[in-house]
Amino acid sequence: LNSNILMREIIALGVGQCGNQLSYNFWDNLTQEHGIDPVTGTWQGNSDLQLMRSEVYFNEVQGGRYVPRSVLIDLEPGVLGQVQNCPKMGKLFNPDNVIGAQNGAGNNWAKGYYTDGAEMVEEILDQVRRGVELCESLQGFQIMHSLGGGTGSGLGSLLLERLNEEYSDKLSFNFSVLPGSSDGGVSDVVTEPYNTVLSLNTLIENSQATFSIENRALYRICENNLKIKNPSFADVNHIIAQVMSNSTASLRFPGYENNCDIRKLSTNLVPFPRLHFLTQSQAPLVARGNHLFEKMGVSHVAQQMLDSRNCLSSANITNSGKILTASCLFRGESISAYEAESTVGSFKNKKAASFVEWIPDNTMISICKVAPAWNKQANVSGTLLANSTAQQSSFQKLLGDFNKMLKANAYVHWYEGEGMGKDEFVEAASNVMDLIQEYQQ
Repeated sequence: LNSNILMREIIALGVGQCGNQLSYNFWDNLTQEHGIDPVTGTWQGNSDLQLMRSEVYFNEVQGGRYVPRSVLIDLEPGVLGQVQNCPKMGKLFNPDNVIGAQNGAGNNWAKGYYTDGAEMVEEILDQVRRGVELCESLQGFQIMHSLGGGTGSGLGSLLLERLNEEYSDKLSFNFSVLPGSSDGGVSDVVTEPYNTVLSLNTLIENSQATFSIENRALYRICENNLKIKNPSFADVNHIIAQVMSNSTASLRFPGYENNCDIRKLSTNLVPFPRLHFLTQSQAPLVARGNHLFEKMGVSHVAQQMLDSRNCLSSANITNSGKILTASCLFRGESISAYEAESTVGSFKNKKAASFVEWIPDNTMISICKVAPAWNKQANVSGTLLANSTAQQSSFQKLLGDFNKMLKANAYVHWYEGEGMGKDEFVEAASNVMDLIQEYQQ
């Protein structure tokens, strides 16, 4: 079945508590969409489409078992233990690719980057190298992590740098969760601004595409759109997993050639190397355990996914900034390409002021004929990926909090105790400030 298709494999890494919870949800969706039984790892699907490009993310081993091309990493054992002991998904992952320590990173970027994380990095890279050897034509690495804690931010940054050094011809792309406290939310991690800005500094230089997801926006979506009064991590992660699944659908299933691998997707969406932070929007939004009660057409889905209320960012991409590039990914068995293109074209004409005029064909359409796992009843689902200048407003808030704390020298001793210099804080802040100014130009 796969013999005429050159596989373009992706190795996915979950780093830290949030990264591994996201990873679990991501693989849960992928097993469903590709028809793979998560307990036995065998294909139980109903369409050849499910297997045609399954090896982008799965490695087929003896006995017809499909194993996620995944490495799960944390500096504390809690979440990794939950994943491995889970009756539904625990047996799916290769146990050699679950790498943990005992002490945690104490919400300290420097602990993840310089000390505890650095002690583990060679072991992690050894497992990555084994994964690369099993690939026919590796296209790159997908890293899932949050930027507010210590492991996802510090060890995530170190891994990204090391992968870039060792595999300089491959692409690295990140699903990065930004903390919500900068936008009126609450947080139990007081060092979030430091960890986030230090991580952004690494992402600017080493990631080719960063899908930035804001915690505050996720809670807003849960409370306002989905009417969930007290959203749990599971509710929030369910939304992220929907977007991650849709964002990667064109890489995993046959369809439009314009976004069929991560290099093509990045080429289309990233006009300047440093401006690679992508905002995502999802339609319809479906709560955990629910499904859609009405059929939605292409025009309704397009209208919703271009609405800032469905956006995983606090920035208003159609009103407060300019969209440099965008990709509209539609999913459904019987979507008309003509209808999708004319609907998006019509909206773009109405909102012409929201798009830069110096990239004439800056909006792409992709169509995937396999329905999403979380809502098979939906006849149409869509995700918007947008490279918008509005993104800089979130970075400004984070940098403002960072500068207030640094001016008071608050908590700096915890970072210096792990071997980090004060000049690194200043350098990171300067690089993020430069990025903000580049978005403003």
